[in-house]
Amino acid sequence: MAHFNSDGLTRRRLLQTSLVVGGLSVLGKQSVLASSPKSIELPFSRGDRPLVTFPEKRPLMVMTTRPPQLETPFPIFNDDVFTPNDAFFVRWHLANIPTSIDLQTFRLSIRGRVKQPLSFSLKDLQEQFEPVEIAAVCQCAGNSRGFSEPRVAGGQWGHGAMGNALWKGLRLRDLLEKVGIESDAQHVRFDGLDRPVADGTPDFLKSLPLNDATADSVIVAYAMNGEPLPILNGFPLRLVVPGWYATYWVKMLNDIEVLNQEDHKFWMDPAYRIPDNACGCLEPGEKAKDKIPISTMKVRSFITNIHDGATIDIGTKILVKGIAFDQGYGIDQVLFSSDGGQHWKAAKLGKDYGDFSFRQWEIAVSLKPVQSYQLQSLAINRIGESQQLHPKWNPNGYLRNAVEAIHVRTQG
Repeated sequence: MAHFNSDGLTRRRLLQTSLVVGGLSVLGKQSVLASSPKSIELPFSRGDRPLVTFPEKRPLMVMTTRPPQLETPFPIFNDDVFTPNDAFFVRWHLANIPTSIDLQTFRLSIRGRVKQPLSFSLKDLQEQFEPVEIAAVCQCAGNSRGFSEPRVAGGQWGHGAMGNALWKGLRLRDLLEKVGIESDAQHVRFDGLDRPVADGTPDFLKSLPLNDATADSVIVAYAMNGEPLPILNGFPLRLVVPGWYATYWVKMLNDIEVLNQEDHKFWMDPAYRIPDNACGCLEPGEKAKDKIPISTMKVRSFITNIHDGATIDIGTKILVKGIAFDQGYGIDQVLFSSDGGQHWKAAKLGKDYGDFSFRQWEIAVSLKPVQSYQLQSLAINRIGESQQLHPKWNPNGYLRNAVEAIHVRTQG
């Protein structure tokens, strides 16, 4: 892919991404088209979501506008293994987001416990370092939180706070080798251009242990799916940490600081922490004795071409399709049940785009007419980890990887 022209790209981004006080608007596209649905009703309390067009985005489900939190309508995951940029979910923590980026002055700085602090332009990063690509799922830690029972605080996401993309950039490890890391380095902290609105709100800073930050898969990305990052997904740079929840995928990345101790800033402690036990779960009302930072994702799978409550016209068979993913061991198999988990059959896996990517699957199923069915999928990764048959609970609604059920009735 050609290098981005600084002047032209900045001008185009500015035209496409005008923001207004209180929320975002698209020039000439302030709501969905008249012929499109106006909203989607997610299957839990207060689950009505308006569909609105934001900068560089098709109509997405809006949870909040300040900061922007936009969910991908679930049928989109059936269209392709890679989630289109204009349909990719959006999650910001701070509402003060730049509306345009001047690539002539933009720099990524690397400092802290390094031998030679340096800063780089976008052009420097593209020209001075080996470009790499990786297919990886970006999933919000609170994805599916709205299904928690009992209900928990936080954004009530359905299952669409995730997406899979082909990310292009440079290895974070190569950047750190360029500046040289001091022998006492332990963690690496990341900051972006978003800022708090109120003085008392902590800046959004996230950190990784040095060993995890220097993994081959961790990159500083400047493109997704062959195009520059959309501004709402972090243009011009974002951290990509395959296998880890999206809270670590810092957007509009402009500052990297190497630390000689563990990070205890707000967004690492107390925020985004889970019970320190094997399941990261508690019984409702129970308090965790110890907590640790959330880190890698759980294995999950979904049915994508049939929605809950559907009535299906059938002949002799139907083809059920879906996706599966985990934290990077790779999907070994997906099992399918049409009778609520009493019997399971192996589904056929689609093309392998890498261990961090969605893996598509499908299975042909014989269903009888005028009957009710409970369709389920269960993914197992290459080290034998599988989804839970029943949801585990924690007070933040994190880590959901339960087998999800699709209830349908056939006719024909």
